[in-house]
Amino acid sequence: MLNINVLPLALGLVIFSFLVTSVLVVPFIDLLYKFKLLRRKEGKGAKKQSLFDKLHDNKAGTPTGGGVLLLVMTCLLFTLIFLLISKFGVFIHSAYPLKNELFIIFFTFISFGILGLTDDVTKIFGKPRLGNLGMWIGMNRRIKFSLQWVLAGFIGFWLYKFLGISILYVPILDKVINLGVWFIPFAAFVIVFFTNAFNFTDGLDGLASGLLMIYLFAYMIIAAGHLDTPLFVFISIWLGTIIAFLYFNVWPARVFLGDAGALSFGAMIALIGLLIGNVTALFVIGGIFVIEAASSALQIVWRKVFNKPLFPLAPIHHTFLAIGWEEPKIVMRAWIAGIILAIFGLWLATI
Repeated sequence: MLNINVLPLALGLVIFSFLVTSVLVVPFIDLLYKFKLLRRKEGKGAKKQSLFDKLHDNKAGTPTGGGVLLLVMTCLLFTLIFLLISKFGVFIHSAYPLKNELFIIFFTFISFGILGLTDDVTKIFGKPRLGNLGMWIGMNRRIKFSLQWVLAGFIGFWLYKFLGISILYVPILDKVINLGVWFIPFAAFVIVFFTNAFNFTDGLDGLASGLLMIYLFAYMIIAAGHLDTPLFVFISIWLGTIIAFLYFNVWPARVFLGDAGALSFGAMIALIGLLIGNVTALFVIGGIFVIEAASSALQIVWRKVFNKPLFPLAPIHHTFLAIGWEEPKIVMRAWIAGIILAIFGLWLATI
């Protein structure tokens, strides 16, 4: 059940975080321009322009790396607020050992952010390489994917060893499954899955950040109901920064998250679901991310098996763009679907 006593605090933190971040977004965008952290034309140098490049090369020149601001602001404001509320007598309740929970929240958020930032810098300043479908810019895929698994494996180990998490709750069936030590690879899989699912979704103006806003609203309510102070304070502050960013990220976007934000945020939404202990709700509330990742996986498998694509372009939002849907229409309809899934996920989390 939702604890009404903490709801005013959570909503107040959203407003405070939004106002502080709003003041800094425009100067940060100017800073990105100054340091030439701009999106490149990905198809430049290829013998033939791919469909993806045709649809997206018009976004070249837009600053990327907005996720760095949100990462920094969330961490700074969370640290400040958490220290203040503890000194002003707000009761801090954690479902896990407090220091261990705080560590894994910060570690996940920052480590995947650093990995994404490395990819961003390589994309912007690195030399393009010829790929299967045109030019490829950024980190080597195998290296980036391997590092994701290393980080996710460590997080899974920490959750199991130091937070004592090893069970899964299945709503409706009302069953609890104890995975034991197998929780570590399961958690690693969930984290890597959502890291890439969020990254796949971050392909249209406002799509991923808007869906993240909806996700965080839902999980702010769930975390408040679980009386996990570190988690609902973190979610509330993060939500405020996302709303401020979204104003400048909707079509036509003035700034993009970049992989620093995409990888960090994808890993973090997985961690939140694992900490809450209801992975079913995670896959429902984050259902659009799941669909985006599934469409990309299907495209890869279909191409390997039948030597032709299943969709004109993957992930699925690119297919809608390729068949003529306007970008804002795709995004708005995805948000509506995300809201319905969030309501359904909240229902699952409360039965």
